[in-house]
Amino acid sequence: MNKPKRANEFAPDARFTPAGHPRPAIGKVGVLLINLGTPDATDYWSMRRYLKEFLSDARVIEVNRVLWWFILNGPVLLKRPSSSGEAYRSIWNEELDESPLRTITRAQGEKLAKAFQENERIVVDWGMRYGNPSTKSRIEALKAQGCERILLFALYPQYAAATMATAYDKAFDVLKEMRWQPAIRTVPPYHDDPAYIDALAKSLKSHVTKLKWRPDVILASFHGLPIEYFEKGDPYHCHCAKTTRLLREKLGWSEDYLRMTFQSRFGKAEWLQPYTIETVEALAREGIKNLAIVMPGFAADCIETLFEIDVENREVFEEHGGENFAAIPCLNDSAEGIKVIRAVVERELGGWI
Repeated sequence: MNKPKRANEFAPDARFTPAGHPRPAIGKVGVLLINLGTPDATDYWSMRRYLKEFLSDARVIEVNRVLWWFILNGPVLLKRPSSSGEAYRSIWNEELDESPLRTITRAQGEKLAKAFQENERIVVDWGMRYGNPSTKSRIEALKAQGCERILLFALYPQYAAATMATAYDKAFDVLKEMRWQPAIRTVPPYHDDPAYIDALAKSLKSHVTKLKWRPDVILASFHGLPIEYFEKGDPYHCHCAKTTRLLREKLGWSEDYLRMTFQSRFGKAEWLQPYTIETVEALAREGIKNLAIVMPGFAADCIETLFEIDVENREVFEEHGGENFAAIPCLNDSAEGIKVIRAVVERELGGWI
């Protein structure tokens, strides 16, 4: 015969009562701006940490991993931190003690948040694929604020596996470790978005108009990519070409006046051509005296634009007979730049807000 149960045996577990149940923050929609990354400082060890994380990414360096480990941890990380640190020191934001990329990306996040301030459901944050603030820390912060849905916005207008794909890979790695995952959307490339092309055209025209001289040629310089990646199916070259074509059409400029080139070669492999620095030298040798370079593939000025273009390419141009040189600033956190980011975000949040 079964023993009768005592009354308290039927009492609900206190953990599952309204009073005992945790009350997580819910109901928010997050927007996370993700840029490439930045070292925390310019000293050897800070640069080494940053470069090791960056150059260990299999999306960035697609070679035999065992062989690359020895190369990376040997000659690359022995010498490159010092030379990269010197380059970063020449453009460092001394006031805030950080790289310009971090300064600008923060400003983009703050201004986008202000643009959405009337909608209390939207929470805007920003982070980096490599370095700090990390993608992991910002996704966790958005989740803690009640973001059940998060829009990931890798700030690359043109798609490349080595940029946009790896930024989203990193976010997905974070999700794998989460018990309660937020719903996720990713922003697609916006290389041909009308708002982006309009902003590029207005910015370029405005800066050229302010020059005391007229450029004989303008280069649209994009970050380079190994030819091998292109042959594997990466659409990056096509996206760059379309951006350049649409920009020409918007401004009414010829293909000879606004030319497409590729910068930032690394290693001995063949990369997308024509190379920016070789084109700059050739133009100067041909007698071109006035040259401007715009970098449509970068949403924010960084080491590749402020040092590689405005210092190294400027020097090459002047050393070979060029006279006037201008590096056109990226859209950054300008009114036009924020307008582009907002337009893309509003489109991609459709159905969520």
